Amino acid sequence: MSKDYEVVIGLEVHVELATKTKIFCGCPTAFGGLPNTHTCPVCTGMPGSLPVLNKQVVEYAIAVGLATNCAITRYCKFDRKNYFYPDNPQNYQISQLYLPICRDGYVEIETPAGRKSVGIHEIHMEEDAGKLIHDEWEGCSLVDFNRSGVPLIEIVSEPDMRSAEEVIAYLDKLRMIIQYVGASDCKLNEGSMRADVNLSVREAGAEPFGTRTEMKNLNSFKAISRAIENEKNRQIDLLESGKPVVQETRRWDDSKEYSYAMRSKEDAQDYRYFPEPDLPPVEISDAWIQEIKARQPELRTQKQERYQSEYGLPAYDAEILTSSKRLADLFEATAALCHSPKKASNWLMGETMRLLKEQEMEPEDIHFSPANLAKLISLTEDGSLNSTVAKEVFEKIFQEDIDPAAYVESHGLKTVNDEGALRSAVAQVIEENPKSVADFQNGKEKAIGFLVGQTMKAMKGKANPGMVNQILREMLKP
Repeated sequence: MSKDYEVVIGLEVHVELATKTKIFCGCPTAFGGLPNTHTCPVCTGMPGSLPVLNKQVVEYAIAVGLATNCAITRYCKFDRKNYFYPDNPQNYQISQLYLPICRDGYVEIETPAGRKSVGIHEIHMEEDAGKLIHDEWEGCSLVDFNRSGVPLIEIVSEPDMRSAEEVIAYLDKLRMIIQYVGASDCKLNEGSMRADVNLSVREAGAEPFGTRTEMKNLNSFKAISRAIENEKNRQIDLLESGKPVVQETRRWDDSKEYSYAMRSKEDAQDYRYFPEPDLPPVEISDAWIQEIKARQPELRTQKQERYQSEYGLPAYDAEILTSSKRLADLFEATAALCHSPKKASNWLMGETMRLLKEQEMEPEDIHFSPANLAKLISLTEDGSLNSTVAKEVFEKIFQEDIDPAAYVESHGLKTVNDEGALRSAVAQVIEENPKSVADFQNGKEKAIGFLVGQTMKAMKGKANPGMVNQILREMLKP
């Protein structure tokens, strides 16, 4: 009979910070760019070049630490982590082992069993490595150092998670906090947020942890979920067949839904850490922490409460709108312009979310302006557009951020409110549909809907449906 097993998971989350320049030099951090163009002697590890710490990196690290309930290390230092990979130009990485900038924090997540606290062991600052590009056609590997020296924080959790669902809830909460603080855009598809999963299994009820493996190359929540389930089952199968689990780093191939061993898992001593000789310690005063604390933006929970009290929105609307910093910012700006918070909320929660889902986009990818959405809302409120045409115009705003007023004018989409024109169209529809007229006059209320539809069709969708309904009822009175 097989035993019951429990999975134990801890995460190392690497987040690229939203600074304009790299951690120890003035090179740009912008994503993309021709290979090896965002580089200089410092970030390519040239002999004699010296690093200079970017102050903004420290401030972002402190801001994330404060938002995740961490203690800030007042006297922290950098260390050299020595390893030899072709994408690591100095043959070492400047990181923090002994005195990381943040320690002993936590975030709360919602689980089916209720609220749960996931501990954060530490957050440390470090530099990113370059990127290897494997050219299968030429049979060689090329290296791009544009990413080398981009500032990272690594958020190391405690092994507190027990399922893929808890891991996703933790990552989602972390991503939201970091986006709200403004420290990173956290785009997994661009690598600005990356998670390495440390996973072990043990018999249910057992105290000691099992042997853990670390999985890399996870760039989406779906990939992380699949990798966790796969690795959990692989380790259980090994234990069930009496074989040991080997401590190692594994690479996940999401297309094949398979992981394979990369190397045996290193421990800290294998990296021969020693204090970084080229950087002085960082001394963080209470006044500096207070200054950063005073600049901290409103986080999601506070926003949810304010949306209900200030805008009178239902709790459901407040929850959806604050699920993304981009969505929340768009809502607030639109509501301020059109003075109709509920209508702004309806457009964002309805048509915007529908189009995002259809086009497999994230809210962070929205590029239309609040001004154009506010104009559209005003056009519907003053009767210039009916709801059907408004939805068509919104699709153009979503795709191309067009000015709705100019678009409606140039395409002749304005709602017809001319009573004479509407009466003429209604009279023709009544004449052409005697059966529906008789049905309505015999008490079949649904028939009016058909007649309204026919009138709208005759007016190419541009009639005011309320006026059409009113005129029809008036003209159909016995």
